[in-house]
Amino acid sequence: MILTTGLACSLLIGVFVLLVILRVPVAFALGLATIPVVALEVRLNPFIIIDRMFQSYNSFILLAVPFFLLAANLMNSGKITDKLIDLAKVLTGWMPGGLGHVNVAVSMLFAGISGSSTADAAGCGKILIPAMINEGYDRRFAIAITACSSVMGVIIPPSILMIVWGGVMQVSVGALFLAGAIPGIMIGGALMATVYGFAKVYNYPIEAKPTLASTFKAFKGAALAMLTPVFVIYGIVAGIVTPTESAIVAAIYSLFLGMVVYRTVTPRDVGIILYDTGRFASISLFAIGTASVFGWLLAYYNVPRLIIGGMTEMHLGSLGTALVIAFLFLFFGLFIDAIPTIIILGTVLLPVATQADISPIVFAMIGIISLAFGLVTPPYGLCLLISASIGEMNVTSVLKQVAIILLPMLLILLLVIIFPEISLWLPKTLMPNSFK
Repeated sequence: MILTTGLACSLLIGVFVLLVILRVPVAFALGLATIPVVALEVRLNPFIIIDRMFQSYNSFILLAVPFFLLAANLMNSGKITDKLIDLAKVLTGWMPGGLGHVNVAVSMLFAGISGSSTADAAGCGKILIPAMINEGYDRRFAIAITACSSVMGVIIPPSILMIVWGGVMQVSVGALFLAGAIPGIMIGGALMATVYGFAKVYNYPIEAKPTLASTFKAFKGAALAMLTPVFVIYGIVAGIVTPTESAIVAAIYSLFLGMVVYRTVTPRDVGIILYDTGRFASISLFAIGTASVFGWLLAYYNVPRLIIGGMTEMHLGSLGTALVIAFLFLFFGLFIDAIPTIIILGTVLLPVATQADISPIVFAMIGIISLAFGLVTPPYGLCLLISASIGEMNVTSVLKQVAIILLPMLLILLLVIIFPEISLWLPKTLMPNSFK
């Protein structure tokens, strides 16, 4: 039979929602949801699923994903995270709520190396959450600030989500990296302001006032690690390396630091790190394949065109359309991992953004920042789950603190929507050719 658009969408979305309710992993649910449509539609055949999955994997840029994950795991295993924490302490520990500021600052530093929020939450959380609790900080606040600050891992460059977005949407990854820098720093500033407010209300202590000697020692210890984002971002912006090659450079450099410079990674550790990296990367990449099939079927049944028509009739304008796009990404981020959402929702909404005269770079920033918040909002909330597990508390117990911390972060998202030059200024200045 020939399926109508309404029936095909009902089958795709209905079966997917049912499988998610039955606790089938999202990556598998997306693939299984396509089977009824392909089985009933006479114009399609099972080889479509295989071909679309292969086409989605046949992308050189996606090789960057496992290599950035490898770099993050090497940083965590090589005790390089400890050196970043020491640096963050001398930079921000002297302020009221010192360890809270350190938590935010080290997430910003780690984000510039790993590109992964979950690696940030796990690596920094297992050190800072127990330390904050021992210093008298409320356990719920320690968990909430760790989870919320970790979202900067996918906003401050380099970012795995930006690499996937660039590959799927054919947007310059270097321009995306530059576009995320200022919003990421603004979110970091908003988080620090929130920590300061909590510190004043609950009388949280100062960590320590740095001496000249301790400052020099901290900068010396972290200097080599902090060269990683310089190599990665400068290499891409200057056209020296591709995003994939920059990820390989980051991984090799992290391995060099761990095995040769700091000597905290042994050959036996490398095998375990490679196994963990392969396991996590396979989950992300498999989701890319199944999400691509799901998204392709939506496009086959003209869903993007129908959405464009509906939103055009509403006459929302650029600002209204951008707000609707942000809401949709925020909503989908509650339930689905960011990478499948980019492939499904991002590809559907791209023509909508184009029709509303929204820059592809701004569209990307709206999507990525919105999806980053999904990492700390249940029921998905992976970073919140990791942090709550480390802090040995139920997720529902920390939702109030998470909501308070998220409010100023949402304000930054609103500013990015209202004033798109926040995202566009750096790429326009340093990579003007990406706009031609």
